[in-house]
Order: sequence, then C-alpha cells, then structure tokens
Amino acid sequence: MNSIKEKLMNKTATLGVVGLGYVGLPLAVEKAKAGYKTIGFDVQQSKVDMVNSGKNYIGDVVNEDLDAIVKSGRLSATTDFSMVASADCVCICVPTPLDAYQQPDISYVRASAESIVPYMHKGMLIVLESTTYPGTTQELLLPILQKSGLKCGEDFFLAFSPERVDPGNLIYKTKNTPKVVGGITEACTEIVAIMYEAILEAPIHRVSSPAVAEMEKILENTYRNVNIGLVNELTMLCHKMGINFWEVVDAAKSKPYGFQAFYPGPGLGGHCIPLDPYYLSWKAREYGFHTSMIESSMMVNDRMPEYCAERASKILNRDKKAMNGSRILILGVAYKQDIDDYRESPALRVIEALEQLGADVIYYDPFVSTYHEHGAAKHSEPELSAELISGADLVIITTAHTTVDYKLVQESALAIFDTKNAMKHIENRENIELL
Repeated sequence: MNSIKEKLMNKTATLGVVGLGYVGLPLAVEKAKAGYKTIGFDVQQSKVDMVNSGKNYIGDVVNEDLDAIVKSGRLSATTDFSMVASADCVCICVPTPLDAYQQPDISYVRASAESIVPYMHKGMLIVLESTTYPGTTQELLLPILQKSGLKCGEDFFLAFSPERVDPGNLIYKTKNTPKVVGGITEACTEIVAIMYEAILEAPIHRVSSPAVAEMEKILENTYRNVNIGLVNELTMLCHKMGINFWEVVDAAKSKPYGFQAFYPGPGLGGHCIPLDPYYLSWKAREYGFHTSMIESSMMVNDRMPEYCAERASKILNRDKKAMNGSRILILGVAYKQDIDDYRESPALRVIEALEQLGADVIYYDPFVSTYHEHGAAKHSEPELSAELISGADLVIITTAHTTVDYKLVQESALAIFDTKNAMKHIENRENIELL
C-alpha cells in the first residue's frame, strides 16, 4: 500500500485507461496533464493510431493538449494488453450498453477484467468507471481479479468511481467535476481518492462501498429520467388542452426554490440517462422489487419518438397531405445540441418511425455528417439552403443546434414541428408548431 501511495503522490506511477471513448480519452489526457505517464488501451486500432499521432476525435478534449502530451511521451496508446503489466493503476472505461432484451450487457467490463488478470501485480489499483448496476464491482469484477491469486485490499486495490462526463458542457469537464469513490476496503478507497486528488481540481467524495457509488450514479440519471418523463407526459396533456407547456415551465422556474426546470423533447439520448434506469429495474427484480415510478417514466420517454411521428402526421394531414410519400427534413440527429454524439439519439427513433409510415426522410446536422444505424450509413445534406428547406413537406427540429439559421428555416419552410423549442426567438410563428 505504501508503495502505490508513494508512487501516486510523487507522480512516478504509471496510469492506464482501458477504453478510449468519450469517458476514457478525456480521463487519460487529464492523467497525463497531471504529470503521470499514461497508457491508453483500446481494441480499436484506429483509435490507438489517432491517439499516438496526437489526433483528437473527442469533442471535450483540446486538440493542442492531446498533441502536446503525446509528443512529450506522457501519453501513448496500444491494443497490446500485456502492457498492463507496466501500469500501477488501471481505470476501466468501456461501454455498458443494453442488449436486445433491454438487459445490461456487461461483456465489455468482463472482457476488460479478464484481459487484466494475467498481468496483475502487487500494489496495483483497478478502478471501474463504466456505469452499471449496483453490485457489479463486488460480484463480477472482484471474483475475476482474484483469479490472479492476489488478495484485494492488501495485494491489490479495487474501487468504483462513476464517470460524470457531460459532452459539450462548457463549464464542467473531467478536470473540475466532483468525483465519487468507493472501494472494496477502506484501503482501496484511500488509494483511489489519493489518485483522483492528484489529477482533478474538484472535491473527492468518499463513500463506504462500491455499491453505494454504483447506486449513486444510477440515482443521478434516474432522477433526470423520471423528471423528464413527467414533463413529457404533461406536454402531451397540455397539447390536448391547448396550453403552451414551454411557457408553463418558464413560469414555474421563476420560483427561486423548490423547482428545477426540465424540458420535454422527442425522447432521451446519450449513453446514461436512457439506459441507467434499465440497469436498476433489472437488478431490482433479483430482489422481487418493481420500480414502478421509474418504469412508468421510462415508458413515457420511450414512447416520445412515436408520439412525435403521430404529431407530424397530423400536421401534414391539416395540409391535406399523407405521411406516406411526404418528404420530411430532420434538423439534428445528435442526442443534444452542439455535439457530434448520436448514441441513443431519439432523433434516430423519430426517423425510423417516420420511415415506417412511408415518409421520405432526409436530415441535416452540422455536427454529424454520417451516422450508422442497423448496419446502414446515412449522410447529412451538405448544406441547409432555402431550396432544401422549401422542398420538404415538413421540417422537424429534433436537436437544438445553436449554429442553425432558424430564421432561414422559418422563412423557407412550408411547416415546422419544433420538438426542442429551438425557434423560441422567432417572432413569425405562423408555420411553427411546438411539441
């Protein structure tokens, strides 16, 4: 323990990161910027090659930072997991998606752990950062790592520290977002806290176990899921009542206490908020418990793309047009504004629902030139011109990118369905309908 503690404090430790995606690469960069020799591991050779060339592919990483630390020798990447043997700490930042049956797919976490075991050594710290169900670190990771013959809390240290990456957030990045840590033993918690204290400019919050840290992460995103489900349901009600729900939210948030504003939309996107409640409800069934409130919000949010397609059909119908054969222009396929991440984007579900109804769907997104869905690639229109807009029977705004010329959209479009209130500052609203 003293050896790893001393190495972390005097920055002679070598730190590893498994998974060089939206979570792993920014973390690896911060470790290297803090003065540690850092090794990134990934199964995709293309990512490894880009990192080693100093070429960035993640929006939240500063290009110059990556290039500088690679040239300095503080950061390198590899597909060779035998290099784990030279690391004093390994953080696992791999995907934890849902499978075809909406159940947690932890195969990437398991595979990462099994790849680490042959190269484990005394004094090593292993940290899981991937979002998962409570109990993963203790029940899945620990037994795999103990196959090394090393004893947790004495020979090696194991902890969970949930990632809190918010792509595109201009204020909170990996460096300044508070970190929660929970180890298998007190010694594990102490070591992981020391590491993050040396890397981050944010408070480190220690909890009593990995399960508490795992549940904490689920709470963060389930809180958002439930509240977004509430506003989505009220949005559907307010539409029937002829009430502008966006105006309702603006009025409610004038209260300085007891209310936090959440906004409706065509569904939930990103890796965490749409998926995390499924982890919890799946784990809850092991205890014969049904998360009824959470599952209700999930049902509301999951239905929103279909609801948006239904509303679009009614807008076309008012103009005596059928959905079948209509040309629809989707503005934005990223899951949130001003980023290139389309993981779990509700816009893709909206497109799918429209196409199932026979619509001819095209899209424009200044951040996502191509996306892949069901094995096929779809490409953005190269330019948002007046001709492109006027050639559509309906324009649907599914992502509120701030770089889009919404005045041009309003002036050129026959009809607009704004699911994100992106056109709230446009005065002429004759052809605009809000979600």
